[in-house]
Amino acid sequence: MPPENQPSATDRLDDDDYPAYTMGRAAEMIGATPGFLRAIGEAGLITPLRSEGGHRRYSRYQLRVAARARELVDAGTPIEAACRIVILEDQLEDALRINEELRRDGPDEPDRPGGA
Repeated sequence: MPPENQPSATDRLDDDDYPAYTMGRAAEMIGATPGFLRAIGEAGLITPLRSEGGHRRYSRYQLRVAARARELVDAGTPIEAACRIVILEDQLEDALRINEELRRDGPDEPDRPGGA
């Protein structure tokens, strides 16, 4: 039985952030090379976790991000620009989600000082 603070192995299967994939397997899954994964890591797009042995490990979320960057690079976008585009797309998605939550929850404006 796993310690209470740690998720079980079956819980990790559903965790998009669990670093389950080695660099070689991750590269194979997205149709890229390990060098591509290193390059987008150096560009700051993803930061793989490290195993106890120091090997890079990637999560499903990171693989989706890397796959999007690969699509852009395959279409002719320079890798640094592709990484920036993916970051901006992610920020836009977050902003849209937050806006939708605020619209759904209604206005919670604090009282404004000095007026009606």
